[in-house]
Amino acid sequence: MTPRDGHVRVLPLHVANKIAAGEVVERPASVVKELVENALDAGAGRIHVSIAAGGRRLVSVQDDGCGMSRDDALLSLERQATSKILDVGDIDEIDTLGFRGEAIPSIASVSRFTMTTRRRDSDEGVSVVVNAGVLAEVRAAGCPPGTKVEVRDLFCNVPARRKFLRSFQTEEARIKDVFTVHAISRPDVSFSLEADGREVCNLAPSATAAERVAELLGPAFGENAVPLMAEYGCVKVSGFIERPGMGAPMRHSQYVFVNGRPASAPCIAGAIRDSYPKTGGDARPGAVIFVDLPPGQVDVNVHPTKREVRFRNSSAVHSAVALAIETALSPKCASPSAQPHSLAPSAQPHSSPPSAQPLSLAFPPSSASAPAAPAPQVPLVPSVPVVPEPKPIASELPIAVDGDVARPWAWFKFLAATDSGYLLIETDAGLVTINPHAARERIAYERLVADGASCAVQDLLIPETVKMGPADAARIRAAEAAIRETGFRIEEFGRDTFKVDAVPQIAKSLNAADVLATIARDLADGSRRGGDRWRRELVAKSVARSFAGMSLALDGEGATRLVEELVACRTPYVCPRGRPIMIFTSTRELDRRFSRC
Repeated sequence: MTPRDGHVRVLPLHVANKIAAGEVVERPASVVKELVENALDAGAGRIHVSIAAGGRRLVSVQDDGCGMSRDDALLSLERQATSKILDVGDIDEIDTLGFRGEAIPSIASVSRFTMTTRRRDSDEGVSVVVNAGVLAEVRAAGCPPGTKVEVRDLFCNVPARRKFLRSFQTEEARIKDVFTVHAISRPDVSFSLEADGREVCNLAPSATAAERVAELLGPAFGENAVPLMAEYGCVKVSGFIERPGMGAPMRHSQYVFVNGRPASAPCIAGAIRDSYPKTGGDARPGAVIFVDLPPGQVDVNVHPTKREVRFRNSSAVHSAVALAIETALSPKCASPSAQPHSLAPSAQPHSSPPSAQPLSLAFPPSSASAPAAPAPQVPLVPSVPVVPEPKPIASELPIAVDGDVARPWAWFKFLAATDSGYLLIETDAGLVTINPHAARERIAYERLVADGASCAVQDLLIPETVKMGPADAARIRAAEAAIRETGFRIEEFGRDTFKVDAVPQIAKSLNAADVLATIARDLADGSRRGGDRWRRELVAKSVARSFAGMSLALDGEGATRLVEELVACRTPYVCPRGRPIMIFTSTRELDRRFSRC
C-alpha cells in the first residue's frame, strides 16, 4: 500500500475512472439506465436491450438515434466529455436525461466494451473496442444509423465489486425495473427487451401514455386507476393513481417523472402521502405521475446518478401534486361510472372479481375439504353488542396448538365493536382492545405456514388470468414453487401472464391479481435474501397482508370466532409485519386509575 506521506497527487486516469464507475455503475441495471438514457437523448425512436446472465455476461443497447462520427466516438470515452451542455450556465437549464459525461468512460473502465456507431449522413460507421479502460481497437464498420453498445464481463477487473452482485434472477429483475420505468416515460418510442435469447417484452410506439401504462403494468392497474390532471402556477401534473380500497398497494408501484426524467423528490412523496385517503394498514397507492415545470425550476445535479431532484419551489410542486390527487379522488371524479375511459385494453377481458368486494372474516377450519358457506355481511354494531356468557376457550380450535404455547388469558367475552373498527373484550385479567385487521393477518399467515400445500384449496369456477409487468412476472416466475406450496395453483399463460386455477380456501375472497402483485412487490423488497423457506414465509406474509385493505363484516359471533382463532396462534400479539394486534389494560391498572385500590 502506498505510504500516506501527506503529499497531494493527481490520480492516474484509470484509477479516477474506476472511482467514477463506483458512483455511476452500481450493477448491470445501472449500465442499462445510462445507455438507454443516452439513446433517448440521441433522438432514438427504437431501442433494443439485450442481456445475458442477468447482465453480468452481456448488456447490449442498440438504438436508431443520431449516431456519432469517429472523432465524437473517441471523444465520448474521455471523462467530462458531453454533447449536452456547453458552459456552466447550461447546468441550470438541463432538458436532457444525462449531461455529466461520465457514463461511457466509467462503464468502459470496468468491462469489455464495444461501441459501434454511425451518423445518418455518413457512408460508414466506426467500431471502438475498450478492454477494462484500455483502448484496444478503432476500425471502420458497416452498420445501420444509430449506436450499439455492448458491455461484456462487467466488473471483470474489479472482483470486489463483482462478488457483491446478486443472483442472475435478481439482477435481471432490476434491469426489467429500469426498462419498465423508461418505457413508461416515453410511450412514443418502441422498446424491446431480450434476456438470454428469449424475448421478454416488445412494445410498439403508443399513441398515449395510458396505452403504454396499461401494457406494462397490466389491466388490474388500468381498471383501478383514475387520471390525474392539475396545474399550480408553472407546475403541471398528469398521470394516473389507484382508487382507494383496491387492496394493499406498495410504494414500489409509484412511478414519478420530472420533465420526463424518472426521479424522486421528498416533496412529491410527501404530497402523495398527505393527499391520499388514509386506509387500513400502511397501504400506499400505485401511481404514475408526470410533473412538468420550466427546467430552470428544478436541479437535477443533486445525485451522481440523477435519482433525486430538488426544486426551487418545492411547496408549489407539493401543492400541485396534492391538488391533482385530491381532485381525481373526489367522490364525483373517482366513482367508476364517472371515468371517461379505462386504462385497461378493451381487447383483454378481465374476469377477476372487483377488488373492493367485502371480505368475510369467517375462516373455514383447516381440515375442511369443501367450500364453506359465505358469512353474512353484517355492519359493525357498537351500540347494542352481542355479549356471550364468559366461557373457557374451546379446547378444539381450527389451528393445532402445542402444549408449550401459552394462551394470553383463561377466558374472555366479547363486549363491543367500536365505530373506529376495534374490538373490545373482557378477560380474566383485564380489558383488551384488538385490531381485527392485524389479527386477521396473523391468523391467515399462521394457517398458510402451518398447512402449506396441504391446506384446503378452493378451485376457481373461472380461472383468473393475471397480466403483469416484466419485472413482477420474473419475480413470480422465480418464486412459483413457493407460491404453489402455499396452496395456489398457477401456471404461465403466455408472456408475463399467469393463469390461476385455485387458491387457498382461506384466501378465496381475495383478488388473485392483487395477491400476485403484492407477492411480487414483497419479493422486490427482499431480493437480497434467498432460500426456499424464506420465499414460502414471504409468500404467506404477502397473502396475509392482502387482507389488510379489505372491508370488515363482523357481528358478535364473527368477532368471537376471530378472537378464538387468534388465541390459537403461536404469536397472537403482533401481526406478521410486527404491528401490535392487541393492547391489554389489567384490572389492577384500571383499579389504580379509578382509585379503587
